[in-house]
Parts: sequence; C-alpha cells; structure tokens
Amino acid sequence: MISKSIEKYVNSLKQKKYRIEEGHYIAEGEKIAEELLHSDQVISKLIATRDWFSANERLQRRKNMKVIEATEQEMKRISGLVRPSNVLLVVAIPPVEVDEQVVLKNLSLVLDGISDPGNLGTIVRIADWFGIPYIFCSEDSADAYNPKVVQASMGSIARVKVTEMPLADLFRRFPSMPVYATALEGESIYNATLSKSAFIVIGNEARGISEHISPFVTRVLTIPKSGGAESLNAAVAAGIVCAMFRKD
Repeated sequence: MISKSIEKYVNSLKQKKYRIEEGHYIAEGEKIAEELLHSDQVISKLIATRDWFSANERLQRRKNMKVIEATEQEMKRISGLVRPSNVLLVVAIPPVEVDEQVVLKNLSLVLDGISDPGNLGTIVRIADWFGIPYIFCSEDSADAYNPKVVQASMGSIARVKVTEMPLADLFRRFPSMPVYATALEGESIYNATLSKSAFIVIGNEARGISEHISPFVTRVLTIPKSGGAESLNAAVAAGIVCAMFRKD
C-alpha cells in the first residue's frame, strides 16, 4: 500500500523544481525498470504491483532500496502515463563529472534549445546506440530527468551522461575540439571528412543554432534533402548525423 506522503512525494517529482530540491527522478515501465535495476544508478524506491513482483523476483535484490507493493488503482494515482505501468522507480539524479580525456577522445552531442522532452529522450537513446558518452544541453533545453525524457530514452538515461551548462563555457573549456553544427544550409554531410572526436551541435528546429555560440562553430553540415519537407525532426537529424560520423 502506498501512503499519502509517498504518493505526494512521487507526484511532486513530475515537476523540475522538486526534482532539483529532492535530487531524484521517476522512471516508469517494465523495460526502463529492468535497465535501471541492472545499472549502477542509485534507486531509493521500487513501487510495483503484486503481479510485477511475482514475475521479477530477481530484480528485487538490491540493497538500500525501499520496496513498496501497490494496487493498480494506486499506480494510476502516481503514474504520468496514459496507460499506467505496473512498476515505478524513484532514482537519485547522478552527479555528472566531465572527464576531459573522455571528451577529447570521443564524440559528444551538444543540444542547443532542444525543448521537446520526447526529442531529448530519443536523442539520449541515439547517443547510447552510437556509444557517445556525453550530451551537453543548453540551459533552455528540456530537463533530462523530465519523466517524458526518461520514458523516451528507454533506459539509456542510465548509461549516457547528460548535463546542462552554458554552451559557450563548454567550447571555451575545449578550444582544440572541432565543433560541427547542423543547419539547413552547409557542407553536405555525405561528402564531408569527419573527425573521430568532436562536438556535434543539434539546434532548435525552428531557430537553428543560437547566435551566441555561432562563433565557436568550425564547420556547418547539412543533410541534403531530396523531397519537399521544410525541416527534419531534431532527433531524426541527430540519428542521421551520428550514423555518418560512425560510418567508418
């Protein structure tokens, strides 16, 4: 049974203000729960129905985790999904330490004003697929631990380090790193020779790359179009660009 205080606490974590104050986020769904329970993420609460517990005994053996059995009706009251899941985790937001050597030897995604949580979560999943360890988000991007971001990441949020910072500060910290920006007009990514380590900037779908970071861009890339669409979804563009950087 879920107490009123826990119900209130879980529901509060749907808001960024309280996620920051409490240092925790929520994750719903069987796939995401399994990914997180197999990860090194610190999980403070596991809330699930009796059916889930019966089918997943092996996933309940973590230390220092409060386990709460809930009814389907109680799960509905704390769920943020249209179709409530039978399992929900309360997870500590991990601190992100930027390892300079890891950054210098790898690709990193830099998200400039990606405000849609679904897009951000999908981009986290794309980064995980292509083995990209860091995503750096501008301060006006969606919160990485918004429940919709977590949901769209399908568990990849447990493996990709996502942090928010002023992007100009990031580029100043790594002056030797090439900075590739995606835009509607630029060098065709199909013909470009691409670095094995670089910052890849994905801009806002409507306004593109912000003016204040344009001076840091060393190359502008475009995905040539053959049809009539005005633009590409940011997550789709990120997937294509990452594939091109990894093609060799």
